[in-house]
Amino acid sequence: MATKNPTVQDFLEPAQSCLCFNLRKSARVLTQQYDAFFRPLRLKSTQFSLLVGVRLMGPVTINRLAEAMVMDRTTLTRNLKPLETQGLIRTLPGADRRERDITLTSSGQLVLSKALPLWKKAQEKISQEIGTDRTTRLLKDLAVTIQGNQDR
Repeated sequence: MATKNPTVQDFLEPAQSCLCFNLRKSARVLTQQYDAFFRPLRLKSTQFSLLVGVRLMGPVTINRLAEAMVMDRTTLTRNLKPLETQGLIRTLPGADRRERDITLTSSGQLVLSKALPLWKKAQEKISQEIGTDRTTRLLKDLAVTIQGNQDR
């Protein structure tokens, strides 16, 4: 039995209503906006998030940080490399020979303290653009999603 070749029209529904596609697209737009605020520090929003994670959990093993950030271990390691090259984090042997601990350096703490007010400005600007109530609802909805993911 022959299969019908999909038309452009057939792809409109996934393009318009696919949660994954639309959330990822929105995330890219938000990332670009936050990145613009962090540019004076030569820091990306993804790097800011990792530094915050290390600050909150550190010293922390790569495995624990990967789990908390919901990232693959190899992806996390690749993303930590520039932070280590810049001297913002340090990787040390862990308690177990197979583990490595990540910790902030004094330079990392300084950059993070300079980045926090920039993050606040970005957060305020974006919250104003999309509306405070909508921001609150969105964060609440995403927190439920994240919590549900942790239960797996």
